[in-house]
Amino acid sequence: MPKMKTRRCAAKRFSTTGTGKFKRRRQNLRHILTKKDAKRKMRLGQGALVDATNVKAVRRMMPYA
Repeated sequence: MPKMKTRRCAAKRFSTTGTGKFKRRRQNLRHILTKKDAKRKMRLGQGALVDATNVKAVRRMMPYA
């Protein structure tokens, strides 16, 4: 059986934690930052975990993660 391929778009967007969960970046921190307050921008800069409803899809895209 040949090796399975990793979706490169997913590999660049997600990474695994030590316990096997998937980390992701938050959205809304690219442009139009002047109207967002500093507290919101600081929170958006922190990472987040992938929601439980999407973990199966991410795991399918990254079989070796």
